[in-house]
Amino acid sequence: MPSPTDTRLDAEQAYVAGVYRRLDELRSRTQQRLEEVRRAGANGTHQNRSERDAFATLYEDRLALLNSVEERLVFGRLDMREGDSRYIGRIGLSDADHHPLLTDWRAPAARPFYQATAAHPQGVTRRRHIQTRGRSVVGIEDDVLDLDALGSAGDVAGQGALFAALAEHRTGRMGDIVATIQSEQDEIIRSGADGVLVVQGGPGTGKTAVALHRAAYLLYAHRERMERSGVLIIGPSPVFLRYIEQVLPALGATGVVSMTMADIVPGVEATATETDEVATIKGRSVWKDIIARAIRARQRVLDPREMTVGAVRLTLRPEEVRTAQTRARRTGQGHNRARVTFVRVMLRFLAEQYMHKVEGVGEEDFPDIVDDIRSARDVRVALNLSWLPLTAEGIVGDLFTKPHRLAEAAPELSARERQLLHRPELTAWTPADIPLIDEAAELLGEDDEGAQARARARAAERQAAVAYAEEMLEGTGLGGGIVTAEMLAERFTDRGASATLAERALADRSWSYAHVVVDEAQELSDMAWRALLRRNPARSMTIVGDVAQVATRAGTRDWERLRTQVPGSWRVETLTVNYRTPAAVMEAARAVAAAADPDLPPLELTSARDVPGALEILQPVDLEDALRSTVAAEEAAGGSVAVIVPTSEVDHYAQVLGISARADLTEPVVVLDPGASKGVEFDRVVLVDPAKIQRESAGPGDLYVAMSRCTQRLVVLAGGELPAGMPTPA
Repeated sequence: MPSPTDTRLDAEQAYVAGVYRRLDELRSRTQQRLEEVRRAGANGTHQNRSERDAFATLYEDRLALLNSVEERLVFGRLDMREGDSRYIGRIGLSDADHHPLLTDWRAPAARPFYQATAAHPQGVTRRRHIQTRGRSVVGIEDDVLDLDALGSAGDVAGQGALFAALAEHRTGRMGDIVATIQSEQDEIIRSGADGVLVVQGGPGTGKTAVALHRAAYLLYAHRERMERSGVLIIGPSPVFLRYIEQVLPALGATGVVSMTMADIVPGVEATATETDEVATIKGRSVWKDIIARAIRARQRVLDPREMTVGAVRLTLRPEEVRTAQTRARRTGQGHNRARVTFVRVMLRFLAEQYMHKVEGVGEEDFPDIVDDIRSARDVRVALNLSWLPLTAEGIVGDLFTKPHRLAEAAPELSARERQLLHRPELTAWTPADIPLIDEAAELLGEDDEGAQARARARAAERQAAVAYAEEMLEGTGLGGGIVTAEMLAERFTDRGASATLAERALADRSWSYAHVVVDEAQELSDMAWRALLRRNPARSMTIVGDVAQVATRAGTRDWERLRTQVPGSWRVETLTVNYRTPAAVMEAARAVAAAADPDLPPLELTSARDVPGALEILQPVDLEDALRSTVAAEEAAGGSVAVIVPTSEVDHYAQVLGISARADLTEPVVVLDPGASKGVEFDRVVLVDPAKIQRESAGPGDLYVAMSRCTQRLVVLAGGELPAGMPTPA
């Protein structure tokens, strides 16, 4: 006779199997429709081809969504006081008769799964966590919230689902927490999209997971607004972006662009490095004035000079140059666009000179005269010297390679600071250069006279496409909330048909995103924030970080200070429970950070887990031998292993271990510096030479981060002295 537990498992298995059958039906139907559209080929009118393109995209996106939710499609059930049950999963599904089978975790109806408590059951009698492996139900755990209404306690498991998830081995890729979101996290995830939301939390509180789930929720709750412009996610490193890349697709979210601040300017790569002191100088907000002066210095008033246009000699007059420059500046446009006005005014002045000197010409000859003057070499040289077309990289590069340019534009910097910034030649950019290049690009504007005309043409084209898409959706009855007229319109234009939103956004420096998520936000400089704000004029942002983990002097230790850089409606939420790091490890990390910086803000953090043997500190005689044996032992114990070493020693210790220095988090053992480990977690961490990590860092943040990456165990190998605050070996 089957046990009550087996009976419950069998019942849930039957239901879950039915949901997967419906998923397979929808996949098959969508695939069939996609193939029918593709078989139609590229015949017919442009409008017909555009329509087929649009529907092909609709089916492709739908198919990608249905394929992305295969794992843990169903993970919860709510039994309601009224007697009905509501299954919770990654997406919403209904049967052929439109009866709900599965409620999307982002829908309002799913909120009690995360928010209901025994004190406030919200109409829920029992919350069931359904654990699956593939399509098989392997476990269930129940939280009874209203015993009187339920009639029996059933299998009560409290928060077992959460702690089972925390105990799982890490795979080198971040997983979602959609089945185990806690109440304080859910409140943040579902909060409104308007304004700036700061999420402060210590290590292991789930800040990153909350930020990503919030992005997925906003894309669901504000679909039309968010998918039209997309959501930008800024991460601290390429390693971090690879770590999180699977989370949002698994949550059914599209329209997301991920990058680091070093990638913010299309076509400009940052491959060089520099000291934190130099990066800090470059991060100051004063650079907005320095770059503006550097550009203004290229708007010169030359001494009078003679210019030859055919057989006519004209004079460049300083007073006319000043007048033309003033009129150009009054347009409020960037340097390169305003140059069009400058040239037009100067050509008028020179044409009037020409007409006074040459008899027999009148206003009817004016266009031809202007063409002759414009094409004259002397005139082109003089006008370029007076208002030269500029590039952002040229402006910033000259400031670093030509000391007189920097001295002229940056009186706020000391002689020593200017010397630190000097480079004999510029062979590569650093990450701190990129916001400066972005600032220069903003002040310069486009240098194409037809840019505005093209923008107007694109706007008119889009308006017509949206109108047609609305008619088509209304006439066919398609869409049903899955696709909007705006989404189809993207495919009715050549731009939309050839590139995804992410591709277009990545290629367009001036792209405006509907929402911006910034992880490890405490690391961003003032100039980096200016670059981000240009991309989010609506000031809809989720800023995630921990001021105690700041690792650069260019960053912030005070969110209130940041408010001056990121104006708008602000609110701050604090996550207080560390679900990741064992209590003993977290206590040691905090002690080391506090010893290095007594002014460190007090920690609002409670560790949820106490793992026996989680911390071991060794001072071996032979550090390299100890490292090899320690890594072998930790790898044998199972799970992912990270070896975190001083930044200057990554290549060396990778060679000692015989592995690649390139951080591939899917490998069982990786070697990282503290910066690359930021935002990432591992089962086991071997920390090498913590004193040197501290010496190489601008503050206590790097070592604090490195010590708090593990979920099971931290082994510290110190070849010499221990940092202050570090527990002594037993």
